[in-house]
Amino acid sequence: MRPLRYSINVTLDGCCDHRVGLVDEDLHRHAVENISQADALLFGRVTYEMMESAWRSPAPTGARPDWMEPFAQTINAAKKYVVSSTLERVDWNAELVRGDLGKAVQQLKRESGKGLFVGGVKLALALTELGLIDEYEFVVHPRLAGHGPTLFAGLSRHVDLKLVSRLEFGSGAVAMRYEPRR
Repeated sequence: MRPLRYSINVTLDGCCDHRVGLVDEDLHRHAVENISQADALLFGRVTYEMMESAWRSPAPTGARPDWMEPFAQTINAAKKYVVSSTLERVDWNAELVRGDLGKAVQQLKRESGKGLFVGGVKLALALTELGLIDEYEFVVHPRLAGHGPTLFAGLSRHVDLKLVSRLEFGSGAVAMRYEPRR
């Protein structure tokens, strides 16, 4: 069974707005390593559209530093599943996931391979409620944003986690990986 891994960037005060995190080469390299450990990415509509608009090739010349290119190439090549009831179609190496979320994700997990990688906010909440996430990674940035969105707002129950690894970056960001205590 393929594990479902979740990763998100978050500030010290809990903000997960992609525009407020620290952007540097080390964090992008780490993201490439994460994506490379999966057979496919699982996105909700909002995250899919945000990532596609930022990373789909080709980028205009000079649009981003050269050190971002390995991430752009990795995410462009990755297989993507998009959970959406409103999108009519997707491309960018993606396919729509419709119907019962739990059954659909359980089917994806049953397929052989290295794993699935999920990002975003709302989809992660739904998958946590269903008990389908096997590993959580929070990349905590040393910044106070003073606004949201925040993670897991409205979660119906506590989810106890066990720290399995920790990685510090030169920027002061810390990636902490957790597994659910079962």
